[in-house]
Order: sequence, then C-alpha cells, then structure tokens
Amino acid sequence: MTHALALPIPSAIGNIDAYIQVANRYPMLAEAEEIRLAERFHNEGDVEAARQLVLSHLRLVISIARGYLGYGLPHADLIQEGNIGLMKAVKRFDPARGVRLVSFAMHWIKAEIHEYILKNWRLVKVATTKAQRKLFFNLRSLKSDYEGVDTLSGPQAAEVAARLGVKQDEVVEMETRLSGRDIALEGNPDDGDEAFAPIDYLADSRYEPTRVLENKAVARLHDEGLREALSVLDPRSRRIVEARWLPEGEAATLHDLAAEFDVSAERIRQIEVKALQKMRDALTEA
Repeated sequence: MTHALALPIPSAIGNIDAYIQVANRYPMLAEAEEIRLAERFHNEGDVEAARQLVLSHLRLVISIARGYLGYGLPHADLIQEGNIGLMKAVKRFDPARGVRLVSFAMHWIKAEIHEYILKNWRLVKVATTKAQRKLFFNLRSLKSDYEGVDTLSGPQAAEVAARLGVKQDEVVEMETRLSGRDIALEGNPDDGDEAFAPIDYLADSRYEPTRVLENKAVARLHDEGLREALSVLDPRSRRIVEARWLPEGEAATLHDLAAEFDVSAERIRQIEVKALQKMRDALTEA
C-alpha cells in the first residue's frame, strides 16, 4: 500500500488520459484494510484514512462516468462530479453494515452524475421528480434500440412504457421534453429593437409577497410534522434518530451510539430502521 500512496494525487482537470492512467495505478483495497481505514476515519477522524479510501476507488468513478458519455458532456466533468459522490459515500460508509465500499459508493457516484447531467441538459429542467429522473435516463437508453428513429410512434411508445412499467402518456411527455430545443434568454442582437426575448417576460417570483408567505407556511408545516413524528418515538429511539439524522454538529456513528447504550452497532442499526419507519407512518397519517 505504501508504494501506491507515493503516487501523485490525480486531477481530472487537464489531460484526461493522464488522469485515468494515474488513477488506475491505485490498487483496490482488501476487505480487512478497507474496514480498518473506515474505522480509523469514523472513530478517530483520520483524514489520511479517508484519502486512501477515495484514491483506491477512483477507477470505479471513471468506469461509471464512462457510461454517461452519450449525453454530450465532457468525461472530465462527469468524473469530477462522480468523485464528489465518492467522497460523500466515504463520509457515510459504515463497515459494520457488512457491505463493501465499492457497492455502497455506486449509488452516491451515480446520484451526483445524474444531478449534474440534469442540471446541464437544458436551462429548463426536463425532470424534477424522482420518477421523472428515472424515466429520463431509462428512456434515452431504450430509444437506442430503435435505430434511426427520432420520435417514437404510438406502438413504440406503448412498448417502451410496458418495459419501464409506466404509462404511455408519461413516455410521450418525457420524449417531448427531450426533443425540445433551447431558447436563448436574451435573444439575438440582430433581431432589432422590436424583438421580445424571454428575458423580457421571465420574472423571478421567489420574492413575490404571496410566494414568500406560502414558503414560510410550508416550512412551518414541515417543522411541525417532524416534531410530531419524533414525538411517537421512545427516548432511546429518538436519541438515535436525532444523533444520526438531526445532529447539531457531526453526526454520530453506529459505534458511537453502541458505546453510549452498551449494545452492538447492529442493534443500533435495527433500532434506527424501526424508528425511521415509525416516523414515516406518523407523517403519512398526518
């Protein structure tokens, strides 16, 4: 492991081939070493341990990012966003759950890349809900099966809807969003003084008085709902949820709470899962 750490830390800014070459020289960690480093980071705050975990998984980010090159965005940018997801995964990784970091990190890496693609695909977002985001990526992938087809026909849209388990109308709507073209906000200077560009009529309504009051009301309802959901928990469960999900400072680890309550980390995890489900049920009823 020592010789690997002597390598320079790669940067995705610049020569992407050189970056990939350096990143691939970092060996993957054995499970025992991975657990040791993760425990050092979470229990002792050892940043060097976190660094080793990140460096050993850079090749995973490169591999995942390569699968999104079809969206017309630079490979280096996709890797940079994926690396942010990897760092988030390392911060949240708990080896006590019995899952390897490579499996745990895939979700966070893909989530950051998805978010980046959606933000840069168009000025007007094509997908805002979780279901729409899933359809956005799956539809682009499945459309490649219909070579030479720019727009799905009725039967093709129905077939895709059946394969994705969604309504045909949702497929048609998403395809319409994908095929829409971008419009320049400020228009073309050559259009003359009579031109009316979107910048002239698109207003920022965030600070409109009614919207401000509405946002405050929603925030108040969220706070009240959270307090009500926490109130259904017993003291130990509430302490675990607040320490893990609502900390004033650094979130507590399973091991921290295991030591506090003199039980195993797995027992803390079980209590946490049940408590969160109980809170969800309370919020649903509310």
